[in-house]
Amino acid sequence: MNTDLKEAILTLEKEKNISSDALFEAIENALMTACKSHFGRTENIKVKVDRDSFDFSCYAEKTVVELPEDVMDSLEDISLEDAVKIVPTAKVGDTVCVDIDSRGFGRIATQIAKNVIMQKIREEERSVIYDYYIKKQRDIITGIVQRYIGKNVSVNLGKADGMLNEKEQVPGEELMPLDRIKVFVLEVRSTNRGPRILVSRTHPDLVRRLFEQEVAEVKDGVIEIMSIAREPGSRTKIAVRSNDPNVDPIGACVGSNGVRVNNIVEELKGEKIDIVVWDENPGNFIQNALSPANVVAVFADPEEKTAKVVVPDYQLSLAIGKEGQNARLAARLTGYKIDIKSETQAKDAPGFRYDDYIDQDDSDEEEYEGEYYEDEQADEAYGDEAAASEDVAAEDVIEDGAEEAAESEESESGSADGPASESAEEAEEKESEEESEEEEITVEEE
Repeated sequence: MNTDLKEAILTLEKEKNISSDALFEAIENALMTACKSHFGRTENIKVKVDRDSFDFSCYAEKTVVELPEDVMDSLEDISLEDAVKIVPTAKVGDTVCVDIDSRGFGRIATQIAKNVIMQKIREEERSVIYDYYIKKQRDIITGIVQRYIGKNVSVNLGKADGMLNEKEQVPGEELMPLDRIKVFVLEVRSTNRGPRILVSRTHPDLVRRLFEQEVAEVKDGVIEIMSIAREPGSRTKIAVRSNDPNVDPIGACVGSNGVRVNNIVEELKGEKIDIVVWDENPGNFIQNALSPANVVAVFADPEEKTAKVVVPDYQLSLAIGKEGQNARLAARLTGYKIDIKSETQAKDAPGFRYDDYIDQDDSDEEEYEGEYYEDEQADEAYGDEAAASEDVAAEDVIEDGAEEAAESEESESGSADGPASESAEEAEEKESEEESEEEEITVEEE
């Protein structure tokens, strides 16, 4: 057993996490390369390493010829006399394996074999590191800040170094050497110099992974993170929903006395986090996303992905947020283009009033019928209105009849005054004539 080779292979397997099979293959390739460098060709040369005893052998397959004079190429032919010494039963035309003493190789061949083994070890080491970190891609990992390379930051991730580019750094965040930070693994690339790992501190999924680490319900799937909108270093909005009606999604994420969310805020260097409840109804979801502002009405168009929101006058600045941050994050969180107006502004703005969404083509009768079937109170109100309208109509009829009667009486009285006055004058004239006649008669008699 080759004790030295065994110890070297087991040490590399433990420290570098390189499989022994890869090391055995590296030794075989190195010996084959050394043979090619020493003999110039390797068509009939074989190399074998015993996996159990760690012994290696190198031999050439030679064809047996009858006489030494028949040997045309010492690397390919062997005389029968020499072949019998190796294999007593050898015959002319047989193939005999002849050992090659690797210790007889020159310095150059030995150095080449060493380089081949070292190159294979480095390749396997890079491959192991790449396989380790490719599983960490789209996940978070803890690293130690090493140094600044220009405006980029080198972060030691354990087995390899990650690069935190300037655009992936949180604005205003100061990182000092030896600081322990959690980073999000964006991409792992395989290069000739080993894996190149790109990490980020600004990616929204960094917040998602932090919640999965801090909140057991999120990791188990009881609470689901539906969407995240983030402005690194300033504020983050996260929409969650619970798959268990007995679990409050916001309470579970906040934790007792806010301990869970405070740990995440501390890791993000004081970045504010708003947790809202996700809702299938886009109007409700938009209303929740605009918190802490109160919302009066939401008119959402799921097809156009637009929404018009009405808020109280004193809540307009809160709904929009500083430099429009609250409205901007709510729009990213919901996926809707949000237009916000106060109640005063909404009165004169089309699309912000309920009347703008009422179908004007419906007749009054259809509207009353709809109210009748939908609400009993509306039915009673409609009956009262109808009765009131009937009373008004009856009063109008009575008043009209009275006016007509008065007019007829006036016309009748007017028509009767003319003949009556004329007959009275004639009667007075007749009476005066009769009285004059009577007076004449009395005078004559006297």
